[in-house]
Amino acid sequence: MTTGDPRSGRATARHGSPSFEVPMRGGSLGSDMLRVGAHVSVAGGVENAVGNQVDVGGNCGQIFTHSPQVWQEPNVDDEQAAAFREGTAERLEGPWVIHSSYLVNLCTPKDGLREKSIRSMQQEVDAAAELGIEYVNVHLGAHTGAGVDQGLANAASALDELDVPDGVTVLLESDAGSGTKLGGDFEHLARVLDDADQDLDVCLDTAHVFAAGYDISTADGVAETVAAFDDVVGLEHLRCVHLNDSKHGCGTNKDEHAHVGEGLIGEEGMRAWINHPDLRDVPLVLETPTEDGKSYAWNVDRVRELREA
Repeated sequence: MTTGDPRSGRATARHGSPSFEVPMRGGSLGSDMLRVGAHVSVAGGVENAVGNQVDVGGNCGQIFTHSPQVWQEPNVDDEQAAAFREGTAERLEGPWVIHSSYLVNLCTPKDGLREKSIRSMQQEVDAAAELGIEYVNVHLGAHTGAGVDQGLANAASALDELDVPDGVTVLLESDAGSGTKLGGDFEHLARVLDDADQDLDVCLDTAHVFAAGYDISTADGVAETVAAFDDVVGLEHLRCVHLNDSKHGCGTNKDEHAHVGEGLIGEEGMRAWINHPDLRDVPLVLETPTEDGKSYAWNVDRVRELREA
């Protein structure tokens, strides 16, 4: 089966079947519950993320375990982890996602950076297990001159060095595709899923998808893009969406987020994404800006307004 690539009109072959069973397409939990939340702070202790999520009206969400600009081991003690798990069970629907450090580069040809990236990712998946978090999200990174094929091979082999605890899954995040960064093409994600022995899934960022050249500003564009993703990667691998509008145009490779419905994806595209029948049960995590008097709470409310019964 093939489908047209909405960016170029070329046909793309269907990605191979996953090597493990998944319950439903699109990460569905078998309900029509809207799961939406934000990337919230863990300042003062990771357990505080639960209250921070409730405060913005979210029922799922994302955190950093430490500053994403530095190489640092997650600082989570047993008491904090227990409080986080208990608070989540009592007050939220879930799931949570840990976003890895911005310094991680799985595609790098440099041995030192590769070793640091693998070590950092191992610490994150171990922290996820301790916190009862299902997913750890990571960008593939940049090949920095090694070439696309070698960069993707580097990423797959790096991920295979991880000892991922039971109950935790690494999600490959789509990228805006600037410079030598990989992950902007759905084919990049599919290649790593195929090449890695590790069980992996995917997180799509709508602003990144748009910046990478998939036009999701219209209902037709959303339908074409979702079909292309299904053909190339498989909707059964989609476990989370970073729901962000974009301040820059389609295909610009510029990554700057806007409030939901107020960027160049716009209300039509956001509404179509939120209500697409294959995406309705996929958790939505906001990474929208705090500006113009609009916060995460405003964006969570906006998502709920756009959701159709």
